[in-house]
This record gives sequence, C-alpha cells and structure tokens, in this order.
Amino acid sequence: MFFLAALPVAVRDLTSVHGQAESTVISAVLWLKLGVETVGAIIIALGILSAGGLLVRALARRQTADFTAIRLALARYLALALEFQLGADILSTAIAPSWEQIGKLGAIAVIRTGLNYFLSREMREARCEASPEKAVVARPDS
Repeated sequence: MFFLAALPVAVRDLTSVHGQAESTVISAVLWLKLGVETVGAIIIALGILSAGGLLVRALARRQTADFTAIRLALARYLALALEFQLGADILSTAIAPSWEQIGKLGAIAVIRTGLNYFLSREMREARCEASPEKAVVARPDS
C-alpha cells in the first residue's frame, strides 16, 4: 500500500473506486451463485416429492410391475436441477478463478454433463418406446 501513497490523489481515488466496484461485482456474483444453487436444490426436492407421491400411489394401487414412469418423472427434475447446479459452478469460477478451481469446474462439468446426457437419453428412449403404444391404442379403427 506504500506505493499508493506516492500516487496523485485522483489516481488513488480511481483505484479505490475500481476496488469497490470489483468487490460489489464479486459479492453480487456470489449471491447469484447461492440463488442458483438454491433453485437447483428446490427442483431436486420437488422431484423427490413428486416421484415419492407417484410411488405411494403406485404402491397403493398395487401397480408395482414397472416403475419406469416414476423414474422418468424424477429424471426430468434431476436433469433440470443439474443444469442449474452446473450454472452455479460456472458462476463460482467466473470471478478470478485459480487453475485449481478451473480443474474442479472441468471435472464437475464433465460429470454433470455426462449424467444429464444419460438421463436425457433414457427419457428420450422411454418416450420412443411409449409413443408407438399410445399411437396404436389411440388410433381409431378404420
């Protein structure tokens, strides 16, 4: 800080304003990251509650032969929550990241993107398998 005292007052004020602006931006990004993480956690909680409700109804009706619909309902919520969590991870490294943080983000991004890819693929395959059945059942006899 000694070198700042040797600078003219106008330059010191500019440096101070820059530091305050940078601090404000960092604080805003950290709050935004917390908000995005919270939204992701809420989506996961809603998915668990929704899938749990579907499971209870299936058990009450003794329709326990196939839980694919319940798994897919939960998978939709998890896929959406993974996107939010990845966004939060990106925000955390947006402010002066270290190489260690970038490496962790890369690993997390690969894992979450892979999970999301396989969840999406499973949902798409289940939709394709269910679609022909619905088309046959819903098709009027000619």
